[in-house]
Amino acid sequence: MDEGGTDSEAGGVGGCGPGVTKPKKMAKVVNTQSKRKDHLNIVFIGHVDAGKSTIGGHIMYLTGQVDKRTLEKYEREAKEKNRESWYLSWALDTNLEERDKGKTVEVGRAFFETENKHFTILDAPGHKSFVPNMIGGASQADIAVLVISARKGEFETGFERGGQTREHAMLVKTAGVRHLIILVNKMDDPTVEWDEARFNEIKDKLTPYLKKCGFNPKNDITYIPVSGLVGHNLKEVNTTLCPWYSGQSLISYLDSLPSISRMNRGPIRMPIVDRYKDMGTIVLGKIESGVISKGQVLTMMPNKCSVEVMQLWSDDDETDQVFPGENVKIKLKNVEEEDVSPGFILCSVENLCHTAKTFDAQVVILEHKSIICAGYSAVMHIHACAEEVTVKALICLIDKKTNEKSTLRPRFIKQDQIAIVRLEVAAGMICLEPFKDFPQMGRFTLRDEGRTIGIGKVLKVVA
Repeated sequence: MDEGGTDSEAGGVGGCGPGVTKPKKMAKVVNTQSKRKDHLNIVFIGHVDAGKSTIGGHIMYLTGQVDKRTLEKYEREAKEKNRESWYLSWALDTNLEERDKGKTVEVGRAFFETENKHFTILDAPGHKSFVPNMIGGASQADIAVLVISARKGEFETGFERGGQTREHAMLVKTAGVRHLIILVNKMDDPTVEWDEARFNEIKDKLTPYLKKCGFNPKNDITYIPVSGLVGHNLKEVNTTLCPWYSGQSLISYLDSLPSISRMNRGPIRMPIVDRYKDMGTIVLGKIESGVISKGQVLTMMPNKCSVEVMQLWSDDDETDQVFPGENVKIKLKNVEEEDVSPGFILCSVENLCHTAKTFDAQVVILEHKSIICAGYSAVMHIHACAEEVTVKALICLIDKKTNEKSTLRPRFIKQDQIAIVRLEVAAGMICLEPFKDFPQMGRFTLRDEGRTIGIGKVLKVVA
């Protein structure tokens, strides 16, 4: 099993999950069925050590994606390394470095099924150093599960200014995640013991911040108290331990989520998240729009390279056609691995995406110590692309209450202000789209000195 995990590791980010599903035949059966099921991408986010990988691994066990024997093997191996409580996370953290340190570094990939839906799990890293990797995972997700540790002191650490809870919540909103499920984990901890008051305290502290990020508490946010290690409230609600909770378990809630309308008839757009060589060039990413078929000729932007689709895989099973919302691997002809970079886009030949070096955008500065003037540089993350951009000009400020634009050009912008700015990409052309035409490819985050300072949307491509 370990060897299988390491082999697939060589295949980059997309190779993490498949090592898990040992019975290959089972995966085949699962996937043919899934063609009729709604497909949703789910990202687990939250502060380091909140229990994201453990919950992901436990869900895979409860839905039959990892069998009992494999799990027992993980448990034995974890005990040998004095890591008893980590064994469930090994279903997602397949490389040795991740297992030894108990930290997710790459975005793990795996999948599971409920009665009505097929889910791809994207297990994002929680550690501060790996936020850029986490943004890559969030940019492919439809739903985010924010894992919070209820253990005394751990929630506070994750939610304080330096903790990752705030940043992760804001990043998934920017990435276009519409629905946030908050799992208050470790409710079985001796410092908590399924205390309703602790659950409500976390809820009361988190909700105002999530509202500020743009989530509507009534429709977009759901809180579920759980124990990831024991599995309480993941598949079935434990009414004995938790009589005060009247909602659904996590799996039944996920199964009842409404379908997401996909752009099946739209032009093909697939941002490339990663690529590697394996008897040809293989690219990985999520299809945002359009349907890709085997044998089809596409154009890769921004280098306008014509490529042919040789093979297609969806959740690691080969197929002839892939649809919007699916996380896929595609083997391409007529392009070398070194000529492809994350952030490139596969497009329909007759409908290419926009490329730009200069563009106008609306930006909200969320957290920045000093003022921002023309000439300021930061790293922009837009879909799967990360590039340095410079503020060329400040065009106007936008009043938060009235939405009116200022008539005078501002000399600077500061924290909590909204402005329209002209940005220039340092390295040349990148692929993007105006937000109103294509939200998934028109929203971005700005990061500086290891923290997210602002979020924005592309208004107009200038040049």
